[in-house]
Amino acid sequence: MNPLFQKFIHESLQKHKGSEANNKTAPSAYSNAKEVRRQRARIRREIRNVFFICAGILTAGFGLESFLLPNKFIDGGVTGISLLVAGLTNISLSVLIVALNIPFIVLGLTQVNRNFAFKTALAIIGLALCISFIHYPILTNDKLLVSVFGGFFLGAGIGLAMRGGGVLDGTEVLALYVSRKASTTIGDIILIINILIFLVAAFLLSVETALYSILTYLAASKTIDFIIEGIEEYLGVTIISAHSEEIRVMIIEQMGRGVTLYQGKRGFGKYGEHLPNIDIVFTVITRLEIAKLNAEIERLDPNAFVVMGSIKETKGGMIKKRPLAH
Repeated sequence: MNPLFQKFIHESLQKHKGSEANNKTAPSAYSNAKEVRRQRARIRREIRNVFFICAGILTAGFGLESFLLPNKFIDGGVTGISLLVAGLTNISLSVLIVALNIPFIVLGLTQVNRNFAFKTALAIIGLALCISFIHYPILTNDKLLVSVFGGFFLGAGIGLAMRGGGVLDGTEVLALYVSRKASTTIGDIILIINILIFLVAAFLLSVETALYSILTYLAASKTIDFIIEGIEEYLGVTIISAHSEEIRVMIIEQMGRGVTLYQGKRGFGKYGEHLPNIDIVFTVITRLEIAKLNAEIERLDPNAFVVMGSIKETKGGMIKKRPLAH
């Protein structure tokens, strides 16, 4: 064989092997970089969760020690049972909070996941330690202020802990478990549990204390909703209009929101087999933007069909309002 041809074959084989090696290492480097980014995002998320749980522990401890405990008020759920037992006996509230929540932590391990159970256990133990070692000042003895602000701070603490991936009260875990076994909702189960707690409080303490405790529970539950859902409660808006393109441009350029288009057909009228196609516009806005959106839709198409519904949770996409280009 020609020496030059042999050299050419040898160099070609070496180049081919080199390209294969590059092809093998390139995806590996990309995968490693992707994994590093994923790990960094996970670490940032866990740091944020720890911050929320710690803030929830301190806030709930403040609500308990500065308002509820000195005035022998209770709340709903396991926390309410702990307050009730602590008020009737000499058992420490810290011990009761941990002991009564142990079954629900185990239930969370089987019904949710290990991470949730671990964070819940840390949050509950942290709340018990906070009550034992951090002494908050007693701010007021006015029963109305105690019930409202005690419920507010306790609910804020529970809500912050939930945003961190754990809970300070095991009632939600029990409600989740029962709802999977029976044909009832989680909200109904929590309501039934709390009604029983307040009935026992009315019998053992007094009707007045039970009524103030119900007010505490309402303040706490509304605060939890506020913390979980956030200041801006989102609405999903579906718009069916013959002027869908103008509405799409208006939402993007004037309101700074993202939109999604999907095709549909008008189903009303006597069109027979020839149903006209139409672009359906979907967007997500806050409650504060309803009036502006309705006014703009009315200007573009007074006959547009608009459907709005509350959204409990959003993820991904362009949810936050983007700055408009001038």
